Amino acid sequence: MTYVIATAENEKLRERALASLASLPPFSPILNRLIATLSREDVSFIKIAELIEKDTVLAGNVLRLVNSALYGRRATVNSVRHAVSLLGINKLRNATLGMSVTRMWNQVRSPAGWSMARFNLHAVGTAMLADLLAQELPVEYAEGAFAAGLFHDLGRLLIALALPDEYSQIAIVSSGSHLSRSECETEVLGFTHADLSADALAVWNLPDMIRLAVEFHHRPRPAEEEGNLSLSQVIAVADEMVNACGYRVEGRGMPSFDAGILEKEGARLQRLGVRNPERLLQNFVTEFEALRSLF
Repeated sequence: MTYVIATAENEKLRERALASLASLPPFSPILNRLIATLSREDVSFIKIAELIEKDTVLAGNVLRLVNSALYGRRATVNSVRHAVSLLGINKLRNATLGMSVTRMWNQVRSPAGWSMARFNLHAVGTAMLADLLAQELPVEYAEGAFAAGLFHDLGRLLIALALPDEYSQIAIVSSGSHLSRSECETEVLGFTHADLSADALAVWNLPDMIRLAVEFHHRPRPAEEEGNLSLSQVIAVADEMVNACGYRVEGRGMPSFDAGILEKEGARLQRLGVRNPERLLQNFVTEFEALRSLF
């Protein structure tokens, strides 16, 4: 009988947390269109360019990106459509998806003890690193790596927004034990932020492969095809590496990359099968530092 009551209470907490999804600002037209492109291949450059042109802030950021030192253009690019053709559909989709989502999250009134800046940096860092790994390694549904990385911790935000007392209790349990964050969440709530993130992505109708990668990023499942990595394995590695570099959701101040940590993580990437981990990590740091001001 006690077990049934506890399960019912846990389910109520889960429903409350998921209901807070409605308190987030609504998706913009460009964000809706970008999410739709994740499940199909016939993406139109012109259609996306037209949408970006209607969003002044987003258009300005796309032009800032394509004219940044990251791309080293000799001549200034002044046209969104030119920028779209130079960046390519994947880079454009990732950058605009990241900028749109983090701008949306920045409109949310942060709960006590929550840093939206750190949350955004961790989400974007995980998304970028996951995407770079998916370009280097044989990964199932590689095109979903950025989105899965970007949304993998959405459940943590929903818990902080809807269940502030339980969120504080999770922090207390975590600080006083050797349990993982997910284990502490299960102890307090009966579910984890990964479970809740997956629930949210189902509401948003994101592709199942992305939802499953998010749900299992703390307990990755092997790929169905031998020799490949599952998307959940890639998100798990990216999440752990970004945390190791100091870009955690919890913490104070804005961290910076440490060369010693990057060297250690490079050895890990080599074991994973990345041929040139130093180059991949350098590309990650360069892109992340160039883009972080836009998020």
